[in-house]
Amino acid sequence: MGKITVETCDIEGVKVITPQVFGDARGYFMETYQEEDFRNAGIDVRFVQDNQSSSTKGVLRGLHFQINYPQDKLVRVVRGAVFDVAVDLREGSPTFGKWFGAVLSEENKKQLFIPKNFAHGFYVLSDVAEFCYKCSDFYHPNDEGGLIWNDPDIGIEWPLDPDTPLNLSAKDEKWGSLAKYRKAEAK
Repeated sequence: MGKITVETCDIEGVKVITPQVFGDARGYFMETYQEEDFRNAGIDVRFVQDNQSSSTKGVLRGLHFQINYPQDKLVRVVRGAVFDVAVDLREGSPTFGKWFGAVLSEENKKQLFIPKNFAHGFYVLSDVAEFCYKCSDFYHPNDEGGLIWNDPDIGIEWPLDPDTPLNLSAKDEKWGSLAKYRKAEAK
């Protein structure tokens, strides 16, 4: 019997996974990934790389994707909390350019499955957040793509803390809009 609950959203392929947690006075145990359970839930992906990052409150990472080597991602938070976002970049998709967001935290233990050809980003809600993700392809540094985090055509409703300065990398400040991405793809 599977030990996960899978919720779908308005964007086909994006799924919120909640593992079954077994806890007692000593702590807890959970399976964060079990191939058969995920396959039975419609997530039949071979993951080849695990990554982990640590970020402080107010950090916004994204919106990132790989252009020629797209990745499926399974993301979760092991410490703290983030608002995690996926943006549909699948040409011909009825939800192209639409976004889905969810709070992932060490408390709720939820994971987000993000299919290939989505942009991904997150905003740190806690003092510190440790973020883990599995990827279905290797990172190719010369294949990076991105969208600006605050593109009005996408309209992500980031839960920004007005008392915390937004902290972006120089690269994330310079990504272009969805419209610019579409023009580049059309060439």
